[in-house]
Amino acid sequence: MDIATIIGLLVCFILCIFGIVYSKTGINFGAIVSFLDVPSALITFGGAFMCILASYSIPEYIAGFKSILLTFKGSSDDISGVIKKIIDLSNVARKEGLLSLEEAAGELDDAFMKKGILLIVDGTDPELVRAIMETEMVSMDTRHRAKIGFWENLGAMGPAWGMIGTLIGLVNMLQNMSDPSSIGPSMAVALLTTLYGSMLANWICAPVGAKLKLRNEAEMQVKEIMIEGLLSIQAGENPRVIEEKLKSFLNPAAKAAMEAQGGDQDG
Repeated sequence: MDIATIIGLLVCFILCIFGIVYSKTGINFGAIVSFLDVPSALITFGGAFMCILASYSIPEYIAGFKSILLTFKGSSDDISGVIKKIIDLSNVARKEGLLSLEEAAGELDDAFMKKGILLIVDGTDPELVRAIMETEMVSMDTRHRAKIGFWENLGAMGPAWGMIGTLIGLVNMLQNMSDPSSIGPSMAVALLTTLYGSMLANWICAPVGAKLKLRNEAEMQVKEIMIEGLLSIQAGENPRVIEEKLKSFLNPAAKAAMEAQGGDQDG
């Protein structure tokens, strides 16, 4: 479970509610009612969602919405763990030969790494192994970016349809200028669509899109490490050299932590 996503979205919502109910005279929860308007919600959310539906196929539309669940899941990309696994495999290959990796592949949960190992065991040319694995990685990246683009497009539609709702409300207000007492309430309702659109874009779509993009970048980095590590094993490089090569993918803090952990294990 990704606690950061839950805390961020929840606190944003709480701050908005606090801004609505707070006044110098005290807390007034009844003020929330004045921020609820069904026609404004239908124009903003309905318009944005249906416009996105018109831009995608129904399966893509459903998959796009489902991808929000990924932001609440904890990241499964343990770069240090992947490097250690590759080093273990390199030690096995160095002692027992590349064919011994076939048995080790059966114990792996990662389908991408398992596929690379089986290609190596089958004696596939290194350049072809790289080409196959990079093609799969690019295809994966394309699928991920499609879901990221879904939330970015929805985030752009929210404020746009909010403005459309505001313009509709202003037109209705200007057509009833004969009653001055209705101008204020009518203006408030007209502005609610802009509020709804801004909240959709900045409270939901922007964080979800950013988190999915971050997850995709992390996963692509892990896949690059796997490719470089497996090709190094196939080339017969020393496990120590492979380890140093793969550590170059880590940031200084992660590299220091991995080296410290390795030192503790050696001691």
